Amino acid sequence: MELIDTHAHLDYPDFEADLEGVIARATEAGVTRIITIGTGLESSRRAVMLSERFPNVFAVVGVHPNNVAEEGLDFLPTLRELATHPKVVAIGETGIDYHHLPEDLQPPKVASVDAALLAQCSNDQERLIAEGAWKSAQQDAFRMQLDLAAELGLNTVIHQRSSWKDTLEILREYTGKVRGVFHCFGGTFDEAREVLSLGHLVSFTGIITFKNAGQVRDTAAQIPGDSYMVETDCPYLAPIPYRGQRAEPAHSRLIAEAIALTRGIPIEEVASETNRTAERFFRFGR
Repeated sequence: MELIDTHAHLDYPDFEADLEGVIARATEAGVTRIITIGTGLESSRRAVMLSERFPNVFAVVGVHPNNVAEEGLDFLPTLRELATHPKVVAIGETGIDYHHLPEDLQPPKVASVDAALLAQCSNDQERLIAEGAWKSAQQDAFRMQLDLAAELGLNTVIHQRSSWKDTLEILREYTGKVRGVFHCFGGTFDEAREVLSLGHLVSFTGIITFKNAGQVRDTAAQIPGDSYMVETDCPYLAPIPYRGQRAEPAHSRLIAEAIALTRGIPIEEVASETNRTAERFFRFGR
Protein backbone atom coordinates (compact mmCIF):
# COMPACT_ATOMS: atom_id res chain seq x y z
CA MET A 1 0.00 0.00 0.00
CA GLU A 2 1.27 3.43 -0.99
CA LEU A 3 0.08 6.90 0.02
CA ILE A 4 0.77 10.43 -1.23
CA ASP A 5 1.03 13.36 1.18
CA THR A 6 -0.37 16.07 -1.08
CA HIS A 7 0.39 19.05 1.18
CA ALA A 8 3.50 19.42 3.36
CA HIS A 9 5.79 22.32 4.25
CA LEU A 10 9.15 20.59 4.33
CA ASP A 11 11.02 23.86 3.80
CA TYR A 12 9.94 25.15 7.22
CA PRO A 13 12.57 25.40 9.99
CA ASP A 14 10.67 22.71 11.93
CA PHE A 15 12.28 20.07 9.68
CA GLU A 16 15.74 21.55 9.23
CA ALA A 17 17.48 19.39 11.84
CA ASP A 18 16.15 15.96 10.80
CA LEU A 19 14.69 16.20 7.30
CA GLU A 20 16.31 13.01 6.06
CA GLY A 21 14.83 11.14 9.02
CA VAL A 22 11.41 12.65 8.29
CA ILE A 23 11.60 11.41 4.69
CA ALA A 24 12.75 7.98 5.84
CA ARG A 25 9.89 7.64 8.33
CA ALA A 26 7.43 8.61 5.64
CA THR A 27 8.77 5.89 3.36
CA GLU A 28 8.55 3.32 6.16
CA ALA A 29 4.89 4.31 6.68
CA GLY A 30 4.14 3.76 2.99
CA VAL A 31 4.15 7.44 2.00
CA THR A 32 6.05 7.18 -1.25
CA ARG A 33 5.50 10.70 -2.60
CA ILE A 34 5.37 14.06 -0.80
CA ILE A 35 4.34 17.42 -2.24
CA THR A 36 6.00 20.33 -0.48
CA ILE A 37 4.14 23.62 -0.81
CA GLY A 38 5.59 27.09 -1.22
CA THR A 39 4.04 30.04 0.62
CA GLY A 40 6.10 32.85 -0.96
CA LEU A 41 8.94 33.26 -3.44
CA GLU A 42 11.74 32.20 -1.09
CA SER A 43 9.65 29.36 0.30
CA SER A 44 8.88 28.25 -3.26
CA ARG A 45 12.58 28.31 -4.17
CA ARG A 46 13.29 26.10 -1.17
CA ALA A 47 10.48 23.76 -2.22
CA VAL A 48 12.03 23.37 -5.67
CA MET A 49 15.46 22.72 -4.15
CA LEU A 50 13.99 20.01 -1.92
CA SER A 51 12.38 18.39 -4.95
CA GLU A 52 15.80 18.26 -6.57
CA ARG A 53 17.36 16.78 -3.43
CA PHE A 54 14.82 14.00 -2.83
CA PRO A 55 13.47 11.88 -5.71
CA ASN A 56 10.11 11.30 -4.00
CA VAL A 57 9.48 15.00 -3.23
CA PHE A 58 7.62 17.29 -5.64
CA ALA A 59 7.03 21.05 -5.39
CA VAL A 60 4.14 23.49 -5.60
CA VAL A 61 5.08 27.16 -5.96
CA GLY A 62 3.01 30.20 -5.07
CA VAL A 63 2.26 33.12 -2.77
CA HIS A 64 0.03 32.45 0.22
CA PRO A 65 -2.65 35.12 0.74
CA ASN A 66 -1.17 36.08 4.11
CA ASN A 67 2.15 36.83 2.38
CA VAL A 68 0.78 39.03 -0.40
CA ALA A 69 1.54 42.31 1.36
CA GLU A 70 5.13 41.24 1.99
CA GLU A 71 5.72 40.03 -1.57
CA GLY A 72 3.90 42.83 -3.40
CA LEU A 73 2.23 42.23 -6.75
CA ASP A 74 5.44 42.08 -8.76
CA PHE A 75 6.05 38.41 -7.90
CA LEU A 76 4.72 36.99 -11.16
CA PRO A 77 7.90 36.88 -13.32
CA THR A 78 9.84 35.04 -10.62
CA LEU A 79 6.96 32.70 -9.89
CA ARG A 80 6.57 31.90 -13.59
CA GLU A 81 10.26 30.99 -13.79
CA LEU A 82 10.02 28.73 -10.74
CA ALA A 83 6.87 27.07 -12.09
CA THR A 84 8.65 25.84 -15.22
CA HIS A 85 10.80 23.45 -13.18
CA PRO A 86 10.00 19.83 -14.18
CA LYS A 87 9.18 18.81 -10.60
CA VAL A 88 6.71 21.62 -10.00
CA VAL A 89 3.25 20.03 -10.12
CA ALA A 90 0.89 22.93 -9.30
CA ILE A 91 0.59 26.63 -8.42
CA GLY A 92 -0.07 27.52 -4.77
CA GLU A 93 -0.67 27.79 -2.05
CA THR A 94 -2.87 30.61 -3.22
CA GLY A 95 -6.31 31.84 -2.29
CA ILE A 96 -7.99 34.27 0.10
CA ASP A 97 -7.77 34.51 3.90
CA TYR A 98 -9.83 37.13 5.72
CA HIS A 99 -9.36 35.43 9.09
CA HIS A 100 -5.75 36.53 9.56
CA LEU A 101 -5.90 40.21 8.72
CA PRO A 102 -2.93 42.22 10.02
CA GLU A 103 -3.45 43.38 13.59
CA ASP A 104 -2.72 46.99 12.74
CA LEU A 105 -4.37 46.74 9.30
CA GLN A 106 -2.03 49.22 7.67
CA PRO A 107 -2.52 49.40 3.89
CA PRO A 108 -0.29 46.81 2.20
CA LYS A 109 2.38 48.11 -0.09
CA VAL A 110 0.58 46.64 -3.09
CA ALA A 111 -2.45 48.86 -2.55
CA SER A 112 -2.81 52.38 -3.86
CA VAL A 113 -4.14 54.41 -0.93
CA ASP A 114 -3.91 58.19 -0.85
CA ALA A 115 -1.90 59.19 2.25
CA ALA A 116 -3.64 62.59 2.40
CA LEU A 117 -7.02 60.87 2.42
CA LEU A 118 -5.92 58.61 5.25
CA ALA A 119 -4.77 61.62 7.25
CA GLN A 120 -8.32 63.00 7.19
CA CYS A 121 -9.94 59.74 8.29
CA SER A 122 -10.91 58.59 11.74
CA ASN A 123 -9.28 55.46 13.13
CA ASP A 124 -12.32 53.40 12.16
CA GLN A 125 -12.24 54.81 8.65
CA GLU A 126 -8.53 54.09 8.33
CA ARG A 127 -9.15 50.54 9.43
CA LEU A 128 -11.90 50.04 6.86
CA ILE A 129 -9.73 51.47 4.09
CA ALA A 130 -6.80 49.29 5.13
CA GLU A 131 -8.98 46.21 5.36
CA GLY A 132 -10.43 46.87 1.92
CA ALA A 133 -6.97 47.35 0.45
CA TRP A 134 -5.73 44.15 2.06
CA LYS A 135 -8.65 42.11 0.74
CA SER A 136 -8.32 43.60 -2.73
CA ALA A 137 -4.62 42.77 -2.83
CA GLN A 138 -5.31 39.15 -1.91
CA GLN A 139 -7.94 38.87 -4.62
CA ASP A 140 -5.59 40.36 -7.22
CA ALA A 141 -2.80 37.96 -6.25
CA PHE A 142 -5.23 35.03 -6.40
CA ARG A 143 -6.35 35.95 -9.92
CA MET A 144 -2.74 36.42 -11.04
CA GLN A 145 -1.83 32.94 -9.87
CA LEU A 146 -4.92 31.39 -11.45
CA ASP A 147 -3.97 33.10 -14.71
CA LEU A 148 -0.45 31.70 -14.44
CA ALA A 149 -1.79 28.21 -13.77
CA ALA A 150 -4.01 28.45 -16.85
CA GLU A 151 -1.08 29.71 -18.92
CA LEU A 152 1.17 26.84 -17.86
CA GLY A 153 -1.46 24.11 -17.83
CA LEU A 154 -1.15 23.50 -14.10
CA ASN A 155 -3.74 23.08 -11.37
CA THR A 156 -3.85 25.04 -8.11
CA VAL A 157 -3.69 24.44 -4.36
CA ILE A 158 -6.22 26.70 -2.68
CA HIS A 159 -6.20 28.20 0.81
CA GLN A 160 -9.59 29.53 1.91
CA ARG A 161 -10.43 30.88 5.32
CA SER A 162 -13.33 33.16 6.23
CA SER A 163 -13.62 34.04 2.53
CA TRP A 164 -15.92 31.38 1.09
CA LYS A 165 -18.10 33.64 -1.06
CA ASP A 166 -15.25 35.68 -2.59
CA THR A 167 -13.10 32.61 -3.22
CA LEU A 168 -15.83 30.78 -5.12
CA GLU A 169 -16.85 33.92 -6.99
CA ILE A 170 -13.33 34.28 -8.39
CA LEU A 171 -12.99 30.58 -9.14
CA ARG A 172 -16.19 30.62 -11.17
CA GLU A 173 -14.40 32.97 -13.60
CA TYR A 174 -11.93 30.15 -14.29
CA THR A 175 -14.36 27.25 -14.68
CA GLY A 176 -13.04 24.93 -17.38
CA LYS A 177 -9.64 26.66 -17.37
CA VAL A 178 -8.09 25.79 -13.99
CA ARG A 179 -8.89 23.22 -11.34
CA GLY A 180 -8.06 23.53 -7.65
CA VAL A 181 -7.90 21.45 -4.51
CA PHE A 182 -9.30 23.10 -1.38
CA HIS A 183 -6.63 22.01 1.06
CA CYS A 184 -7.36 21.36 4.75
CA PHE A 185 -11.05 21.16 3.97
CA GLY A 186 -13.25 21.60 7.02
CA GLY A 187 -16.57 22.55 5.49
CA THR A 188 -19.93 20.83 5.32
CA PHE A 189 -20.86 18.21 2.77
CA ASP A 190 -23.06 20.79 1.02
CA GLU A 191 -20.05 23.10 0.72
CA ALA A 192 -17.97 20.22 -0.60
CA ARG A 193 -20.62 19.53 -3.24
CA GLU A 194 -20.46 23.18 -4.28
CA VAL A 195 -16.70 22.85 -4.72
CA LEU A 196 -17.06 19.62 -6.69
CA SER A 197 -19.77 21.11 -8.91
CA LEU A 198 -17.20 23.64 -10.15
CA GLY A 199 -14.73 20.86 -11.00
CA HIS A 200 -12.53 21.18 -7.91
CA LEU A 201 -11.41 18.75 -5.20
CA VAL A 202 -10.90 18.72 -1.43
CA SER A 203 -8.25 17.21 0.82
CA PHE A 204 -8.37 16.14 4.46
CA THR A 205 -5.80 16.62 7.23
CA GLY A 206 -5.26 15.27 10.73
CA ILE A 207 -8.26 17.34 11.82
CA ILE A 208 -10.39 14.35 10.83
CA THR A 209 -9.07 12.54 13.92
CA PHE A 210 -10.02 15.32 16.37
CA LYS A 211 -12.93 14.71 18.72
CA ASN A 212 -14.71 17.91 17.70
CA ALA A 213 -14.36 17.24 13.95
CA GLY A 214 -17.71 15.57 13.36
CA GLN A 215 -18.48 17.86 10.42
CA VAL A 216 -15.26 16.89 8.65
CA ARG A 217 -15.92 13.19 9.22
CA ASP A 218 -19.46 13.58 7.90
CA THR A 219 -18.11 15.19 4.72
CA ALA A 220 -15.41 12.53 4.31
CA ALA A 221 -17.99 9.78 4.72
CA GLN A 222 -20.21 11.08 1.90
CA ILE A 223 -17.85 12.54 -0.66
CA PRO A 224 -17.35 10.57 -3.91
CA GLY A 225 -14.23 8.40 -3.98
CA ASP A 226 -12.63 10.32 -6.84
CA SER A 227 -13.00 13.75 -5.22
CA TYR A 228 -10.65 13.85 -2.24
CA MET A 229 -7.01 13.47 -1.26
CA VAL A 230 -4.90 13.00 1.88
CA GLU A 231 -2.59 15.68 3.27
CA THR A 232 -0.80 16.42 6.52
CA ASP A 233 -0.22 20.21 6.18
CA CYS A 234 2.83 19.42 8.30
CA PRO A 235 4.24 20.72 10.56
CA TYR A 236 0.68 21.73 11.52
CA LEU A 237 -2.39 19.72 12.56
CA ALA A 238 -0.78 16.50 13.75
CA PRO A 239 -3.42 13.77 14.07
CA ILE A 240 -4.28 12.02 17.30
CA PRO A 241 -2.30 10.60 19.12
CA TYR A 242 0.30 13.25 18.13
CA ARG A 243 -1.96 16.30 18.44
CA GLY A 244 0.01 19.29 19.70
CA GLN A 245 3.28 17.90 18.36
CA ARG A 246 4.97 18.39 15.00
CA ALA A 247 3.10 16.71 12.18
CA GLU A 248 5.12 14.97 9.48
CA PRO A 249 4.36 13.12 6.23
CA ALA A 250 4.40 9.70 7.92
CA HIS A 251 1.17 10.74 9.64
CA SER A 252 -0.61 10.45 6.27
CA ARG A 253 -1.24 6.83 7.19
CA LEU A 254 -3.14 7.80 10.36
CA ILE A 255 -5.26 10.24 8.37
CA ALA A 256 -5.99 7.58 5.75
CA GLU A 257 -6.95 5.13 8.52
CA ALA A 258 -9.38 7.67 9.97
CA ILE A 259 -10.93 8.29 6.56
CA ALA A 260 -11.25 4.54 6.00
CA LEU A 261 -13.02 4.12 9.33
CA THR A 262 -15.36 6.99 8.54
CA ARG A 263 -16.18 5.64 5.07
CA GLY A 264 -16.42 2.04 6.24
CA ILE A 265 -13.86 0.77 3.74
CA PRO A 266 -10.34 -0.75 4.01
CA ILE A 267 -7.42 1.65 4.18
CA GLU A 268 -6.11 0.07 0.97
CA GLU A 269 -9.17 1.40 -0.82
CA VAL A 270 -8.59 4.89 0.55
CA ALA A 271 -4.99 4.69 -0.66
CA SER A 272 -6.10 3.54 -4.09
CA GLU A 273 -8.76 6.25 -4.40
CA THR A 274 -6.57 9.11 -3.23
CA ASN A 275 -3.53 8.02 -5.24
CA ARG A 276 -5.50 7.90 -8.47
CA THR A 277 -6.98 11.32 -7.75
CA ALA A 278 -3.61 12.85 -6.87
CA GLU A 279 -1.92 11.38 -9.92
CA ARG A 280 -4.59 12.80 -12.24
CA PHE A 281 -4.57 16.19 -10.53
CA PHE A 282 -0.81 16.76 -10.13
CA ARG A 283 0.35 14.75 -13.15
CA PHE A 284 3.71 13.74 -11.73
CA GLY A 285 6.43 13.53 -14.36
CA ARG A 286 4.24 15.12 -17.02
